Amino acid sequence: MRTQETPIDGRGLAVAIVASRFNHLIVHRLVDGCASRLRELGCEEIDLIWVPGAFEIPLAVQIAAESGRFDALVALGVVIRGDTPHFDYVCRAATDGVREVGLATGKPIAFGVLTTDTVEQAMVRAIKPGEEGSNKGAEAAEVALEMASLLRLWDGSQ
Repeated sequence: MRTQETPIDGRGLAVAIVASRFNHLIVHRLVDGCASRLRELGCEEIDLIWVPGAFEIPLAVQIAAESGRFDALVALGVVIRGDTPHFDYVCRAATDGVREVGLATGKPIAFGVLTTDTVEQAMVRAIKPGEEGSNKGAEAAEVALEMASLLRLWDGSQ
């Protein structure tokens, strides 16, 4: 059995972060965590694309992926359950839409859209540097770079 592992290395990679403005206080933490981690891992070309909400993320991801400018993308947003089934529809649209774009374009897209029951749950997943816990934006940055490196390995361009 052969094992294919790739280092998480952003050198020479261009990454787009597509982030929703809805629940912006939490999303800003995810964006900060993502951008910081991308820079720590050597990525110097980072574009930030804002969209109104999580429902709009798939279209922006598709446009960015099809532009040919990016090696990987990161989708960031927060959807918090309310009193209506709207939560379910938005979560499904964002999840399915991003998955479909990735499969159709062959571009790695890390899914960092939080889907939580409460604001408190979202805040725990979007910690600031120095706080105890995790930042799902930073984790999504690692996923995007690892997948982009894996594609480069398979393409023979690395």
